[in-house]
Amino acid sequence: MNDDLLVKYLVGQTNTDENATVEYWLKADKKNLDYYKGFKKIWEDSLLIAAQNTHLDENAAWKRLQNRMHEKDAPVHNLKKTSFQWLRIAASIALISTLGWIGYSYFENKSANTLIQIHAANTTLNDTLPDGTRVTLNKNSSLSYTSRFKGNTRPVILKGEAFFYVSPDKTKPFIITINDVTVQVVGTSFNVKNKNGKTTVDVETGIVKVSKNKDQVELRNGEKVIITDLQSQLLKSVSKGKLYNYYRNKELICEQTPLQELVDALNEIYDANIIIKKTDLQKKPITTVFKDQSLDQILEVIQETFMIEIERKGNQIILE
Repeated sequence: MNDDLLVKYLVGQTNTDENATVEYWLKADKKNLDYYKGFKKIWEDSLLIAAQNTHLDENAAWKRLQNRMHEKDAPVHNLKKTSFQWLRIAASIALISTLGWIGYSYFENKSANTLIQIHAANTTLNDTLPDGTRVTLNKNSSLSYTSRFKGNTRPVILKGEAFFYVSPDKTKPFIITINDVTVQVVGTSFNVKNKNGKTTVDVETGIVKVSKNKDQVELRNGEKVIITDLQSQLLKSVSKGKLYNYYRNKELICEQTPLQELVDALNEIYDANIIIKKTDLQKKPITTVFKDQSLDQILEVIQETFMIEIERKGNQIILE
């Protein structure tokens, strides 16, 4: 594996065979995955700063990056200058002109704009960003952004789950990076979540563009997309309810929601282990609203709605 191919993979410029090569390499050894994560970490941090500087000497920046690599034992090593060509191709996608720019921004110019990180530990957290955008972070989630959005975009990096009310600004798109998925808007409200190798975007109002590598999908009110970490194709669908709202307002809205989706939400919210025994029961729809109710109360409604039995075995709750 060489770094040029990893750069191409990171910016979505690999073909099918190259994608397969990189993904096989990532799965082959944990050290390979750790190396890629280190490579990606510098990339992600640079996204927050790249838009702030547009007049840098690429050759000089490249030399600075190489020197810093040797001094700091940064995780990215032996990078070739030819990587600049792939990063130029990716400029419109990743907001970065060159890898030298990344090195300069990350190591030399980091102090120019304060990097802020907010973290929600055991409870949700509300915050207002410099542009007026309101964010609700779910527990065990974090958001990184600069103290000022000076460039042509408003870039942030999300880990975990958050709901955004983005302040409208058609001249400066709001861009969220979460793993290798990018969410771009100019003013709307939506939920973004990454957990267990899966990223989900639910749009409540407005229009949201979601992209991964070369693929992009546009979501409108009441639509969502679910993307697994190793999946490249983006397929949107209609949201059946608003289960994602629970961490914000203790409300579960089901609108012809498949029972399995509700059960998945309950397992996460209440740290439960609910199992639906019959496959046909998993797909049965339910329409109701649960507002700040206990798990037992919700299970009672499910039992009466579908006329089923509920059995408890150890830590399992079996619906049949």
